[in-house]
Amino acid sequence: MTEKIFVERRPKGDYAVRRPTAGRASGVAQTQAEAIDLARKLNPDGPVLVERVRYTSGGKPDKWRKP
Repeated sequence: MTEKIFVERRPKGDYAVRRPTAGRASGVAQTQAEAIDLARKLNPDGPVLVERVRYTSGGKPDKWRKP
């Protein structure tokens, strides 16, 4: 089974690509689209999940989505 890989927005406004068990990012990109492309290259057979912070009707953020 291939491990998931995540695209997270950093406080600086850029995007980090990281694995769940990693202490550091596998890569950093200036845009979300570039980060998604990098994540797909690093993890071609596994799922890529993108951070989405928005409020739903329930009031809680919907945290992760598929690109």
